Amino acid sequence: MPTDSTGPFAELGIADPLTRALAKLGYETPSPIQAQSIPLLLQGRDLIGQAQTGTGKTAAFALPILSRIKAGSKAPQALVICPTRELAIQVAEAFQSYARNIKNFHVLPVYGGQEMGTQLRQLKRGVDVVVGTPGRLLDHLKRRTLDLSTVQTVVLDEADEMLRMGFIDDVESILSHTNGKQQTVLFSATLPAPIRRVAERFLSDPVHVQIEAKTVTVDTTDQSYWMLNNNQKLDALTRLLEVEPFDGVIIFTRTRSATMELAEKISARGYACGAINGDMSQSARELTIRRLKKGKIDILVATDVAARGLDVDRITLVVNYDIPHDTESYIHRIGRTGRAGRQGRAVLFVTHREQRLLRAIEKATRRKLPPIQLPSDEEVLAQRRERFKTSITESLTARPAPIFAQLVKEICDETGETPSAVAAAMAELLQKDKPLDVKPTSAKPPPRKPARESQERERKPARESQERERKPKRQRNDESAENVENVDMQTYRLEVGRQHEVTPGNIVGAIANEIDIDSQYIGHISISDEYCTVELPAGMPPEIFQHLKKVRVKGRPLNLSLVKKPGAKTDRTDKPRGKKSGSGERKKPSKHSKS
Repeated sequence: MPTDSTGPFAELGIADPLTRALAKLGYETPSPIQAQSIPLLLQGRDLIGQAQTGTGKTAAFALPILSRIKAGSKAPQALVICPTRELAIQVAEAFQSYARNIKNFHVLPVYGGQEMGTQLRQLKRGVDVVVGTPGRLLDHLKRRTLDLSTVQTVVLDEADEMLRMGFIDDVESILSHTNGKQQTVLFSATLPAPIRRVAERFLSDPVHVQIEAKTVTVDTTDQSYWMLNNNQKLDALTRLLEVEPFDGVIIFTRTRSATMELAEKISARGYACGAINGDMSQSARELTIRRLKKGKIDILVATDVAARGLDVDRITLVVNYDIPHDTESYIHRIGRTGRAGRQGRAVLFVTHREQRLLRAIEKATRRKLPPIQLPSDEEVLAQRRERFKTSITESLTARPAPIFAQLVKEICDETGETPSAVAAAMAELLQKDKPLDVKPTSAKPPPRKPARESQERERKPARESQERERKPKRQRNDESAENVENVDMQTYRLEVGRQHEVTPGNIVGAIANEIDIDSQYIGHISISDEYCTVELPAGMPPEIFQHLKKVRVKGRPLNLSLVKKPGAKTDRTDKPRGKKSGSGERKKPSKHSKS
């Protein structure tokens, strides 16, 4: 990789340590949002960047920040506000990757659900860049554990998402704690009136950069996605390889270490598999690619960087094991198949919290990706039987050596068994490490339907999200039952209501973001003047319960409490309890997860 400061990014004014890091990461030319924004941000201008997810906006603001800060100065010099913990982690990881050649650089993601003590210790040691969600940032400001007076740049990332999740008031409160002299940058796919008001209040003479997302269609590639949880990916991949006909396969992961780990697991399942990543020497990568081209291996696990420029005609299937964070990478990935006019196949694994990335991909490709169905046990079994029969048939065509026919005859004479019984025993011996039966899999897709509140807020005006609480009680209960299916639910009271201007979207956004719960498990929400109630899965862990009591919505703590059903025993500790097992009922596991 080049080690000098020449190239397209250097021409924009990016510092040499950063250009070297970008070269190592495989960045070749700036995206349109990067080319237009970076020079302006390096000049210190305030900026409104209107661009879709997947256009490279993280690098557009991260690279100028890293070019200007003095690493190791202890006090925060930049603050990035993100709507979700996933995006906060992603942005922090991007900063760390770009700053790989900058000594003493420290970035800290802060978000709800993470241990507060860990964040406090890191803040005390000193950080250069803080990336956080509104709720947790406000917690630190109220504790006085985060000082924004030294911040030189503030970035509002995906401002329209923060508006949809009800965080815009929190964002304004955070900005009021800054020194008022900082550079302020706002990125948003759309600019509704509330976002414009924030810009008018906190940005000084901003320049407006608007980028139209590139739309790309890949007509020779059949694309689909599979909604699943992280711990189901390996089972899902195994089933996919069992039933999907392929010549050659490329499986994409995000990290270099994941390529080696996944390749080992696939090889252990009997497939000829190899891996390439940025840690390997060029000669080692070329050797692995030659083996793929010659059919020595059938499956290649790779990172985006390692697979750049990869051209192998026999690739008929691409699996996005980890969804890419930008649409350009997705287009590059699926472009590895469907070559020379042949039809290709691309499957995308998506977790519930990655649905916004799926939407960005669909928008960029102008194609609605259909969901893939889990192969049934019967389909898997049929494929295994067919492959086994084919291998036997091919061996018969090649005419086995006479000694094997003689051995079968001797076994029949000595045991009195028929040739078919001996053949069956030999087949079982041959397949003992690859059984033809199918074990139950954990790769069943989780419920795909999101909670009605968050879904409605994404697709309709905010006023329509109020309609739920006005529906007849029977209809609302039917919807709640449909959303949570067989999960035991309990009702909780929150001390915020209509007089505090709270909406269902505020509640869904706060709870889903703070305790890392899929929004589909947030049930019926009813809002009264002074309080509201929400249905959540039974058996909430005490530590999560205590954390939710302190979470703020519209500047007020939720003060969560469990609503007792008539005739229920009083719970003096005010801690939630799940259903007791007994009376023929099985206690269902909680759907809460702690990060």
